[in-house]
Amino acid sequence: MDESPSPHARHRASTESVAVPAVAADASDAVIVIRDLHVRRAKTPVLHGLSLTVRPGRIVGLLGPSGSGKTTLMRSIVGVQVVQSGTVEVLGLPAGSRELRSRVAYVTQQPSVYDDLTVRQNLAYFARVLGVPKARVDEAIARTHLGDVERRLAGSLSGGQRGRVSLAAALLGDAELLVLDEPTVGLDPVLRVELWELFHQLADEGATLIVSSHVMDEAKRCDQLLLMRNGELLADASVASVLAATGTDDMETAFLTLIERATTPMTDEEAPR
Repeated sequence: MDESPSPHARHRASTESVAVPAVAADASDAVIVIRDLHVRRAKTPVLHGLSLTVRPGRIVGLLGPSGSGKTTLMRSIVGVQVVQSGTVEVLGLPAGSRELRSRVAYVTQQPSVYDDLTVRQNLAYFARVLGVPKARVDEAIARTHLGDVERRLAGSLSGGQRGRVSLAAALLGDAELLVLDEPTVGLDPVLRVELWELFHQLADEGATLIVSSHVMDEAKRCDQLLLMRNGELLADASVASVLAATGTDDMETAFLTLIERATTPMTDEEAPR
């Protein structure tokens, strides 16, 4: 059983280590448990035997260069990816189970909005589909800072704004797991900071977030890091453990060091004490 303190010590000391074993012996309270996951696209192997565990209430940073398998892993978690072998359990159920539809929210890289509806109309429509109160629309607009564009057609918005509409739609329900594929792409620095503040708030409220990015600087905002390259995990550990194990305070340098050492995924237990 994981006896680590609340992960949200990150606001007080972002470099404190949080115990995140690569594969927990007791995964009874885990949000995600993946064991020996293999995925192929056509005849090309994409994921090579990934195993990991994610505990509740954490922000998990899924980082790596384009083509490293991040999106394929996220699709496997939400149950829309055909897998070759291995198991993926989410909230105690096989990924993609019907019972998970209201408990898991997935925001893809390509915004899922109707261009001929306004921001508010889009969210009102999704609220009706989910069967949630209309007040949730106002809350979602406020939390994603869309108030100044809520009357505009979604098709007239920038890519970053459209992405925030998709995120707002994901916040309408009571999802326990949010899977966000590069949600900060196309955002200016101020909005990026505000979005990460929102992620922290959601985690403080009990949600678990999987946030992918190819921007290494965003890693320090996460509780647990999954660093990927070529369909394999280079690390499954806390920020503090990754930096300590690589002897640097720069995430990009740490990532490059792990590439040079790559044999098996680095975990918290390997970090110097």
